[in-house]
Amino acid sequence: MREVTRKLVDLLDLSPMGDDHFQGDSEDLGFPHVFGGQVLGQALMAASRTVEGRLCHSLHAYFLRPGNHSMPIDYEVQRVRDGGTFSVRRVIARQDGREILTGSMSFQAEEQGFEHQLDMPQVEQGPDELKSEQEWGKLLAEQAPEKLREMMTRERPIEIRPVNPGNPFKPEKEPPHRQNWFRALGPLPDDPVLHRCLLTYASDFTFLGTSLAPHGRSFLSRNMQVASLDHAIWFHRDFRMDEWLLYDKDSPSAAGGRGFNRGNFFTQDGRLVASTTQEALIRERQ
Repeated sequence: MREVTRKLVDLLDLSPMGDDHFQGDSEDLGFPHVFGGQVLGQALMAASRTVEGRLCHSLHAYFLRPGNHSMPIDYEVQRVRDGGTFSVRRVIARQDGREILTGSMSFQAEEQGFEHQLDMPQVEQGPDELKSEQEWGKLLAEQAPEKLREMMTRERPIEIRPVNPGNPFKPEKEPPHRQNWFRALGPLPDDPVLHRCLLTYASDFTFLGTSLAPHGRSFLSRNMQVASLDHAIWFHRDFRMDEWLLYDKDSPSAAGGRGFNRGNFFTQDGRLVASTTQEALIRERQ
């Protein structure tokens, strides 16, 4: 496992604080606040630590306040219900006594049943033919303010390879559809909980930008205020985060200063393993 990936795995390995309370460190990715995917991934790990023999099949969370990446985060898990097949947990994330995220996760025992899925969409290029975001960052670094250059070029535990990369400093109007290949750097343990938490972490990358594409804006555009408002994930089938996954995203609507985004994760052989939705604040200050 690459060192940068080990640090991410350790970041998700929360410290128990007793009575279904856990604490996680924060990381500074160069954003003004804690990356939302980190809080989502840690919240899912906290809830998973209170469930045995069942894996998460759905997660619904609201971002309440921006997090401070210089402070740890406390997670309180509430055991809502344990039924014959399903378990439900509520998670509250806090910093300095203030709630920054609240969410619910549902877990299910392994079960067989009907199966169908949407076909994997057409994708122009496979991951081996594409540059990573880190490589694109190095090519664009001269256009970036100095404070952004390290963020754009640093090694990342989740490798992202955009299918149709754009220039965030000179965005053009495009259809509200984005595709990226994702995988964790280096081999990971055979722990399905860890793989779900890593996908949860990664699913917040490049998501809200889908709703900005038709408007010729990016998160770096002047006068733009952007933030994730909520996030939902459904896990359909087992997968590995150390193997390539296609993240296919679209944005059916933007209105009222909010952009709605949807996504599907497919394995390279076309299995649909997870689906996501997110509403984001995409406010242009006048």
